[in-house]
Amino acid sequence: MIRSFPVMTLLASISASASAQVPQGNSAPQPVPFVDTIPAPRDVPYPGVITLDIDATDTERGIFRVKETIPVAGPGRMALLYPKFLPGTHAARGEIEKLTGLKITAGGRPIPWTRDPVDVFAFHIDVPEGARRLDLEFQFASATKSDQGRIVVTPTMISLQPNSMSLYPAGHYTRRIPVKMTVKYPTGWTAVSAIPARSSAGTYSYDQVNYETLVDSPVLAGRYYKEWALSPRVDLNVFADNPAELAARPEHIDAHRRLVDQSVKTFGAQHYDRYEFLLSITDQLGGIGLEHHRSSENGVNPGYFIDWENSVTRRNLLPHEFSHSWDGKFRRGADQWAPDYRTPTRGSLLWVYEGQTQFWGYVLQARSGIVSKQDTLDAYALIAANLQNARGREWRPMVDTTNDPVISARRPKGWASWQRSEDYYNEGLLIWMEVDAMLRRQSGGRRSIDDFARAFYGMRDGDWGELTYDFDDVAQTLNGIQPYDWAGFLRRRITETGQPAPIGGFAMNGYRLVYTAEPTSIFGKTERAGSIVNLSYSIGLIVNKDAEVTASIWDSPAFKAGIDIGATIQAVNGQTYSADRLKAAVTTAKGTRDPIRLLIKSADRVREVAVDYHDGPRYPRLEKVGSGENGLDRLLAPR
Repeated sequence: MIRSFPVMTLLASISASASAQVPQGNSAPQPVPFVDTIPAPRDVPYPGVITLDIDATDTERGIFRVKETIPVAGPGRMALLYPKFLPGTHAARGEIEKLTGLKITAGGRPIPWTRDPVDVFAFHIDVPEGARRLDLEFQFASATKSDQGRIVVTPTMISLQPNSMSLYPAGHYTRRIPVKMTVKYPTGWTAVSAIPARSSAGTYSYDQVNYETLVDSPVLAGRYYKEWALSPRVDLNVFADNPAELAARPEHIDAHRRLVDQSVKTFGAQHYDRYEFLLSITDQLGGIGLEHHRSSENGVNPGYFIDWENSVTRRNLLPHEFSHSWDGKFRRGADQWAPDYRTPTRGSLLWVYEGQTQFWGYVLQARSGIVSKQDTLDAYALIAANLQNARGREWRPMVDTTNDPVISARRPKGWASWQRSEDYYNEGLLIWMEVDAMLRRQSGGRRSIDDFARAFYGMRDGDWGELTYDFDDVAQTLNGIQPYDWAGFLRRRITETGQPAPIGGFAMNGYRLVYTAEPTSIFGKTERAGSIVNLSYSIGLIVNKDAEVTASIWDSPAFKAGIDIGATIQAVNGQTYSADRLKAAVTTAKGTRDPIRLLIKSADRVREVAVDYHDGPRYPRLEKVGSGENGLDRLLAPR
């Protein structure tokens, strides 16, 4: 039934509502309109070649000194841009705060600049009549402590990213802007980049490329260096804090050679003319794992070669980043490609870009033997268990985590198991494992995800441009391999909430996730590498070497006992804390009614908590179902 109200009653109601929102007599301003005066990028050539001259010799203070010349076609308004949205970082990560001392001249006369009040990565200038070029001088004051950002300069090594120390003119696609770079390094150092260079007395003169290629071609330089050819097109370039770390044995290099061979066989094409692995073995330079089309930046802790047995937890890095040359660099989500570094990129397809790269990284580490099959299976178990433990799947769909690089800027989270983080990596891996298993099952073993790899990435051999795709392209490629409602399946997986983690691909491929009282080898090595005790799957805690709680799993026994992130454990069942005593307490509580009593210090408060847990130690592993070769065995076997 429709009820009617008198007109006067309605007007009185509206008047009362308006006065409640803006009390009579109060000021109520209107916004100042924003007019974007920065030219949009156009696919037209830039008139002239930019030159970039960098002095990278100040290794004590980490200050790069830059001189840049930018040709101009004529007088008038112009905007210069500092790279903002950087490929591979999936968000605005340009370190504009480190650009200092900017001076611009033309014909020796200073030109004032004004920073854009909305886009602070843009600088407005007026080019004077008669000017043919702009001369810029500035510094890139790199981080001197890790809380300022990644350390990129040490007394023995430099990680030079050209995007950090250059400006480019607005109004053009970056692939249409020619640039030539020269860099002076400390005497006696070696520098390697995907861009060919000629060197003389520590100064490297790089070939002319376009600005997009320049930004995609970082340099790793250092005092201690060794190079190994992995194939006619691929080199492994290793820099270290000291020369002892470069002592790789032949079998180590052979494993890296097999990585290249297995990758090319898997994808069926190469999307580079040459490829340079840039690997730093260091505890001084900031860690990194960043993909580029013809190179990758890879940072690992000391021991990569000389402690091979215990460095296994670091050896997924190169397989992952190398896979990106195909997935993410050559084939790229259409909304992740942008014509310049001011245009925002979007991450809706990161579950392919990163999720499938995560998938192939683990497959290729096993196929090449750079990591053993058993260690790979044990690493899979950790991934599956972590997602099974993540209660955040109850409310937040995986596809929403593709926004996380922007939302959280990769800062630490207190309750990551509930908040979720960039789960498109590992949950993406689980989804692609399920795709592989379904392809095998529905085709009677005739098809697998290898067929997808060759169909999706294996065309246009030698093309190192970008070939974009959308969701439908992914689904249609799968349909071409094995007909099925792939669009419906993928859409359901990436958007579902309140469902268990999608670990079924392992079971369909012949392995199931189980929990045992003893940790796997790789679990123990992960604990030692991180200096932690990981009880995520029992009481729900991770504790670091300083007895500080770094993770309290949402709704776990520890969480329900009130243990918060950042608390320190001072005692276990009345005895001074140690990692062994905490583990022993979990074991002895099994089958009893006695809680585990922990003395906790949070800020200035000390309190005892009782953790009600009695199921004993639980560590994840994959257990083979049945005998004989199954789908996962075949997936991890070398080609």
